[in-house]
Amino acid sequence: MRSLLSLGLAAALAVTLIQATPSAAAGALISQGRPATASSSESAAFPATAAVDGDMGTRWSSGFSDPQWLQVDLGATFAVDQVRLSWEAAFATAYTVQASTNGTTWSTVYTTAAGTGGTQTLPVTASARYVRLNLTARATQYGYSLWEFQVYGTPTDTGPPPTGDGLLSYNKPATASTFQDDGACSGCVPARVTDLDPATRWATSATNGWVDPGWITIDLGATATVTKVVLQWDPAFATAYQIQLSDNNSTWRTVYQTTQGRGFKETLTVSGTGRYVRMYGTARSNGYGYSLWEFQVYGTGGNPTTPPAAPPAPNFTRLAWSDEFNGAANSTPDASKWKPEVGPGVNNELQYYTNNNNARMDGAGNLVIQARREVTPGSACPPDPLSGGSTTCQYTSGRLNTNGKFDFTYGRVEARIKVSSTQGLWPAFWLLGSNFFQGRPWPACGEIDIMEHVGRELNNVYSTLHAPGYYGAGGFGSPLALSTPAGSQFRTFAVDWNATSMRFSVDGNYFFTVDRANLESTRGPWVYDHPFFIILNNAVGGDWPGPPGASTQFPQNMTIDYVRVYR
Repeated sequence: MRSLLSLGLAAALAVTLIQATPSAAAGALISQGRPATASSSESAAFPATAAVDGDMGTRWSSGFSDPQWLQVDLGATFAVDQVRLSWEAAFATAYTVQASTNGTTWSTVYTTAAGTGGTQTLPVTASARYVRLNLTARATQYGYSLWEFQVYGTPTDTGPPPTGDGLLSYNKPATASTFQDDGACSGCVPARVTDLDPATRWATSATNGWVDPGWITIDLGATATVTKVVLQWDPAFATAYQIQLSDNNSTWRTVYQTTQGRGFKETLTVSGTGRYVRMYGTARSNGYGYSLWEFQVYGTGGNPTTPPAAPPAPNFTRLAWSDEFNGAANSTPDASKWKPEVGPGVNNELQYYTNNNNARMDGAGNLVIQARREVTPGSACPPDPLSGGSTTCQYTSGRLNTNGKFDFTYGRVEARIKVSSTQGLWPAFWLLGSNFFQGRPWPACGEIDIMEHVGRELNNVYSTLHAPGYYGAGGFGSPLALSTPAGSQFRTFAVDWNATSMRFSVDGNYFFTVDRANLESTRGPWVYDHPFFIILNNAVGGDWPGPPGASTQFPQNMTIDYVRVYR
């Protein structure tokens, strides 16, 4: 949810992502944002890349002849298990889907001569880096046109990095031309680029470092053969820079250089030997300095330090934790699983969260979080029966979390919920990084919004991620327009979360997939490889939904049948 800073998330996101519904057996969406080519394009307004951008408002359109083709490079070999085509009116009646590991030799994995247009979900089985759509018969006199060409699958290379390409820079000493450590960027020192923490960074000093050149150097501890460098940039990135090696931290050899740096995550193939590795920036992307979340060096030799073990992969079929809310009527939530957050809301919300006075079992297997308008606005709220205290408020509600009782990394997290739904209500089911309570501020702790609903948008629900580089109104997410009002029935909201992707669904229909590699190369760092805890709340007002209106009726119930975690 909007977490602990003002969110103000706009109802219309900057990018409207396609609401894809692959079958439950499909892997992650692996084609979005990948390089795409085609036999032709009707004009520059309809390029091949528009079919893999996740935007249902853009499309690829071919020339008006047969045959035509559209191809996507997945960037690595995957076990491909599904292709999804979202056609514009100019669709294909006959086509094949082909797969290749090298872009030269192709095998056909699907064929039809009875294409119907619309949205087509095709089960396929292939090991491929390249997937191509061969189009041989048109339904109209025009060309072929696709809103989206989506490929789903799972990585086939899940083993350790290739021999000779180990991480050499973890926790190695780093120095820089300048660094920043003040209220605007606390602790943005050179050591942050080698700590494998994607939410900490180095930045050049605001006092005297927003100049060219700017540099940062890592001491590998001994001579190494360097084969790869990974830079995860903050928005203050270098458009022109060099990667340099040195034996003595004085005389430098350039092994990579560019004048077209694009920021975000850049993975560079290099070749050279040296003990010291330097990023030497000569042109900045904006009026600020240089800033890196991560500067990773790979190769052989050096004096590497073993990084922490990665969290284990999840098992989406093993139930690890649940609450079925089977308590007696009017009983409070299980204190071994939940604790109430008591106090005023955030993000300009209007309610006061009580100590479970507004969160009770209904005796029918549900937890009800009730938002109420108190009898005398502005006066003391009714005393909380658990704490005996009271406060001044107009609205009361409940917010519960599992922090310190159940925290976890990766898994399938789902809840069956009937949301409150009217002007000014903001129910949510979400995860927050547990390190928030260990001093890591928001959004650096990470936030995974599985479900948010703003009452004025009766049919819409949202799933969104927040982290450094994409948060608040710029969070990375997608709406889903339901066929009936969100509050009209119970629905199951879920996320399947692992080290490389997240897939969000409603009632088993997957509508938003986040691919880690694509996120890092287009938005910012992935900060989701550590424990998170669960939050349920039913907010009143706030920056996004606005205040209740004349038509708003109270009380408003957010009713939860269960919450389950599989891992």
